Amino acid sequence: MYYLGLDIGSSSIKAAIVEIATGKSIGVVQEPEQEMGMFAQKNGWAEQKPEDWWVHICNAITRLKKQYNISRTQIKGIGISYQMHGLVIVDNEGKPLRKSIIWCDSRAVEIGNKAFEDIGEDICSSQLLNSPANFTASKLKWVRDNEPELYKKIYKFMLPGDFIAYKFSNVINTTISGLSEGIFWDFENNSVADFLLEYYGIEKSLVPDIVDTFGLQSVVNEKGEAESGIAAGTPIYYRAGDQPNNALSLNVFNPGEVAATGGTSGVVYAVTDSLSVKESARVNNFAHVNYKKNAAARIGKLLCINGAGIQYRWLLNNLDVDSYEEMNNLASSITVGSDGVCLIPFGNGAERMLNNKEIGTRIVNLNLNNHHKGHICRAALEGIAFSFVYGMEILKSDGIEAKVIRAGNDNLFRSDIFANTVATLIEQEIEIYNTTGAIGAARAADLHKGDFESFGKAIIDNDHVMTFMPFKDKKPYLDAYQNWKNELEIILNNK
Repeated sequence: MYYLGLDIGSSSIKAAIVEIATGKSIGVVQEPEQEMGMFAQKNGWAEQKPEDWWVHICNAITRLKKQYNISRTQIKGIGISYQMHGLVIVDNEGKPLRKSIIWCDSRAVEIGNKAFEDIGEDICSSQLLNSPANFTASKLKWVRDNEPELYKKIYKFMLPGDFIAYKFSNVINTTISGLSEGIFWDFENNSVADFLLEYYGIEKSLVPDIVDTFGLQSVVNEKGEAESGIAAGTPIYYRAGDQPNNALSLNVFNPGEVAATGGTSGVVYAVTDSLSVKESARVNNFAHVNYKKNAAARIGKLLCINGAGIQYRWLLNNLDVDSYEEMNNLASSITVGSDGVCLIPFGNGAERMLNNKEIGTRIVNLNLNNHHKGHICRAALEGIAFSFVYGMEILKSDGIEAKVIRAGNDNLFRSDIFANTVATLIEQEIEIYNTTGAIGAARAADLHKGDFESFGKAIIDNDHVMTFMPFKDKKPYLDAYQNWKNELEIILNNK
């Protein structure tokens, strides 16, 4: 018997099946094979059709069942992970009224900034744990202001994962974790943020019913079975945004546990039991998957680094090299500190952790007689690692004391230079696991039973690859990091 896990990204849908008895991953497929497109009617806009996600999910399920010879009745539960902060609005028949305004759409930035100013930083930090910023609530306010006739037809708003659960079951609901990522949750009063709805002029009736993150949320109905190929009556047991779900996939639930990802952009996601927020402008704070009303808080502090893997990919595309392996070999021939060469890797737009400054990528201290592309490769890996360490220092100032760091076995964490640099500078082991968001979502379907110990054991037994240990000789890394930080401060002071 199996659980099905779905991970709804903005570039593709991934579907996984895991064995219920062991938590072992049986298979993962991706749909479509090429990246999904986005609609951008204006600069800074990004939209997708919610129904397209559903088509790709149904195709992925069909492929999974055929490829691994699994029948619809062998799938005993569903877990859903999804791209965060998206807005789906439906009429009273459940039909989308417009394309989804997804996470990377920036049209509502000014709306959120004005709300932060008008409501006040103290109230936003203590009750929302964030600025309203460019999150789902601000996007819904944009629809109210700019598409008033369409707004009047809204029956409910949903996050992307809520919509997919609805397509399976014909039931509309959401979670506290989901509402918090949309900045609809008041942590001080443990309720929907009525004061923000009132400020934005959004009716409370548009908020879906709330269900637990782990538990029986709804079941597949006959229409859902006909379209998806999953048997009617199959329970949906779990739903969460992609970053909290990535943390769950790495068994990160408790204060001091940190999940890191080093893809196109980098993310450090740390769990705390504190509602204190000092860095609301640079760090996002959401209800983690195991947050419960009237219990010890479980908050996920999310710090994003835009200039991560995209920086290394740019070098691959623009240096005379054939592969990341060749770049890593070139880098490994250079000593720690890259002989003074520094690469500041922030060329992927404004960086929230740098107070939304856009400073670009910069290579400094390059000597045209002594340095070559090996130095640039090493400086890039170190520069990206240093940006992670810089981010960890921000999280530390916001009350995080890391006890364990776990990361997926992909992208930057496959580089010994990158992982060893981070581990040594933060003086912390980094555990590497071979898992994905879709596999994590599938396993999380079992957490309706409440057995977190068995869940963690399945991850360790099936997925642990290796652990990077901090080097005892820290001085060359500290010197290189301080050199990098000095260069960064010069740039920031001149912006």
